[in-house]
Amino acid sequence: MTALGSCVLAPDAYAQAVGGTPTVDSGIGHFEADNTKSSGSSAIASEMLGARKPDPNAKMLVTADELVYDYRNDEVSAVGNVQIYYDGAVLQANRVVYERGNKKLRAEGNVRLKDRDGKIITADNLNLSEDFTTGFVNSLRIDTPDKMHFVAAQAERSGGDTTTLTNGAYTPCEPCKENPQRPPLWQVKAQKIIHKEKEQMIYFQNATFEFLGIPIAWAPYMEAPDPSVKRKSGFLIPQFISTSEIGTGMTIPYFWNIAPNMDVTFSPLITSKQGVMFDAEFRHRLDTGVYSIRAAGIRQQDKGAFWDTNSGQPDPTPGYRDDRGLVETHGQFNINKQWYWGWDGYLMSDQTFMQDYDLVNTNVKDVTSQIYLVGQGDRSYFDARVQYFQGLTEYDDQDQMPVVHPVIDYSKVLNQSVFGGQFSYDFNLISLTREEADLRATSAAFVVGWPINGATNECNLALATNPSKDCLMRGMAGTYTRLSGEANWKRTLIDDAGQMWTPFVNLRVDVASVEPTQADIPWLYGNNESLIRAMPAMGLEYRYPFISVHNWGTQTIEPIAQIIVRPDETDIGKFPNEDAQSLVFDDTNLFSISKYSGYDRVEGGTRANVGVQYTADLNRSGIVNALFGQSYHLAGKNSFAYYDMANTGAESGLETDTSDYVARLYYAPNKDLSLTSRFRFDNDDMSVQRFEVEGRTTINKLTLNAIYGMYEPQPELGYYDRREGVYGSGTYKINDRWAVQGGARYNLEADEIDYTMLGVSYIDDCFGISLAYVADYTESGNRERVDKFLLTISLRTLGQAGFSTKLDNSE
Repeated sequence: MTALGSCVLAPDAYAQAVGGTPTVDSGIGHFEADNTKSSGSSAIASEMLGARKPDPNAKMLVTADELVYDYRNDEVSAVGNVQIYYDGAVLQANRVVYERGNKKLRAEGNVRLKDRDGKIITADNLNLSEDFTTGFVNSLRIDTPDKMHFVAAQAERSGGDTTTLTNGAYTPCEPCKENPQRPPLWQVKAQKIIHKEKEQMIYFQNATFEFLGIPIAWAPYMEAPDPSVKRKSGFLIPQFISTSEIGTGMTIPYFWNIAPNMDVTFSPLITSKQGVMFDAEFRHRLDTGVYSIRAAGIRQQDKGAFWDTNSGQPDPTPGYRDDRGLVETHGQFNINKQWYWGWDGYLMSDQTFMQDYDLVNTNVKDVTSQIYLVGQGDRSYFDARVQYFQGLTEYDDQDQMPVVHPVIDYSKVLNQSVFGGQFSYDFNLISLTREEADLRATSAAFVVGWPINGATNECNLALATNPSKDCLMRGMAGTYTRLSGEANWKRTLIDDAGQMWTPFVNLRVDVASVEPTQADIPWLYGNNESLIRAMPAMGLEYRYPFISVHNWGTQTIEPIAQIIVRPDETDIGKFPNEDAQSLVFDDTNLFSISKYSGYDRVEGGTRANVGVQYTADLNRSGIVNALFGQSYHLAGKNSFAYYDMANTGAESGLETDTSDYVARLYYAPNKDLSLTSRFRFDNDDMSVQRFEVEGRTTINKLTLNAIYGMYEPQPELGYYDRREGVYGSGTYKINDRWAVQGGARYNLEADEIDYTMLGVSYIDDCFGISLAYVADYTESGNRERVDKFLLTISLRTLGQAGFSTKLDNSE
């Protein structure tokens, strides 16, 4: 045996060394080898790179304190700080021995193997065959680039793609930096862990799940996809649910990866009261888009659980039936870079099925089936939809829901100026049909089923003495079609004194066809009608900002005046008001050309809007902004004083020639705190008719949001009680991993808290858990109050499990 220290071997010399008589030249403590000339180098490469075929042109670099040749045992050894680099992989050990006869590589002492993909294997000893189809490792640890960690007492490699760990453990959690010997947050220990690379699966036999080193679950067998797998057939983490109607339920979803672009998820829900609900979703991705189809159904074993016994007059709810189900589909496809089309579809046995079986968030009160086409240009937009609305609560009357066939919107802003100003235009086409009129009462005395049915203020025509006064019509029965076109031009001029003058011109034309099916209802005049309405408008807006600079900051006072001249609105009440019922007069629409929210109403008459805006930019003390203004009807017919079927404009603050006052006050002392308040004061006595104040702040790890609102009664709009309440929510980050959340809504008029939420969450790189409690005193599905608990646990690489329970506490 010959010992050599600090030597350099040329490629041919190393080939001779591993295959015959060596040639030696002293050097700097490393040697190089050409793997194309050496079976020994091929063995080392195969072992380091695993099943991956090595690059035949790759070069090998080996460094060590000394190189030892044992001619008697036909071995070559690299001893002391051994590092072998080959084809992107690195092998480190105290000693590496190549057995020429059986073509095996043996690494000893502090072995660390890092392959080209970043996977790291550490072991006390490593024995590998030349082609890496079989192998054996003692005291092994594997660390992958995506932070997967395996440890085992021993391991075997067989078949070229299977690694079997005996008495091993798996975790994606990083070891504790302060105490590496402490057990990870969670891990799976198993008698055997089998990793099949071709199948991309990991199998666990006689497995125990440990949390903080404490065993909490055992399974004779379990499996999980390889951590590198993004899509793999197999069972998903179970989900649990508990409600008073369906009992306790559990689903163990199964994901079937049919193809890289196609899959099915089966999620049968087994319940203690109602039996098994079958649920499956198919998804398919194509070159231009994706679509999905979901079907769920159940034959209920105890439909009596859905019999309403809480009201004064017990009655079956929509869930009181034997068979219930759902078909749901979604899709979206690109036509080109500017255009896409798609659909959403829902077919349900009854309106509360999705909420009863937790197939939708309880905050969702309706769904929309639709087909749409959308186009987006640089300065233009097109949207066309056919829609069918479905309510999800027992109080929804499907006959009162409209079918829209279709609604089309198009808008464009010209690139080039017109007479030095900006020109834009838009179109809107809508056609809808409703089977039954949607009526709402202006007083509690006319509400259907009052006081038992408190969840709706539907108007009872039999009780109404003057239907047009006692009831509102939120939606007409019959067919309504309208086409609207609007053109706008404006230009801003600034004179030498800094005054800003903005002349503008607006033209609206509406053409409509009205075909009511309830002719005895007094809100619409006559039977079938064809209507046309034109509304030209021209005006001028004036602004004159006065800016002053001080040592404490800058302030700006900006008087604003606007005058709009136009004729009277025509055919008020003949055009059904379907899309312009939401009218809130405040600072946001004080200077709007038309204050209505939609196309079915258009503001007419000559009007002046005036106000003053103040802004102060305080050095190191934030920004203050305030606005105060009023609107004046100067000539012609005041549109807001003439009501339609929904009484839009009534009690809005605009129905008199001199409007109520509106104001806004905003203050943000820094980026972490802002306060915004909005007011509406009565023009006659300055009493507050509407008041909102909202605040947001972030203080270190605490984030708080709060809003207070007070709204005086508006019985002509169906709000016959004063509304006042406050809602607050907050999140406190205890540290980078722990956070607590809370929220509550207090109804000041009813003197009760009608919504609360409390939650706590934890998340790190391998584990997440959240627990939330929600108490909602407003109706949801079949309930008027719901207590809900939500528990979600996320285990990195294994999946997410959840549990929810809803209890009906109605009295």
